[in-house]
Amino acid sequence: MTKNTLLLEEFLPYKLSYLTNLISSDLAKLYTEKFGIAHTEWRVMAVLGVSSGVSAGLVAEKTAMDKVAVSRAINNMIKNGLVTRCFSDDDKRRSELALSEKGQETYKAIVPMVLKYENEILQSLSKNEQEQLTNILTKLTGYIREK
Repeated sequence: MTKNTLLLEEFLPYKLSYLTNLISSDLAKLYTEKFGIAHTEWRVMAVLGVSSGVSAGLVAEKTAMDKVAVSRAINNMIKNGLVTRCFSDDDKRRSELALSEKGQETYKAIVPMVLKYENEILQSLSKNEQEQLTNILTKLTGYIREK
């Protein structure tokens, strides 16, 4: 094997992406079956659940999702009555998003489910491993953002 050979299963970006996809897919079963929400919509909802009145661009930034995917999710959520969109008083070109009453109720119903799921995953790690994981993820995220 040469130095330029890529072993996909040992390649950090692949391993992180693979794990993220497995977790997202498994987690989506909880809210998709019960609420009909796709994982992209959940990500939008998670941002709007703590930051009302934000733009689609900020949602894309906070979720690290493609703007087109965010736009599709938002339009679908508006159509389904989960999100409202109004235009900024300061800049009529900028729309501000918020969860509707139905969206807030859905968010409040999903949060305990996803937190329980997270807790179940983390239980497979010791407290020390959980702290190490948090530190490593924070460090890697900081490195990429500062590049």
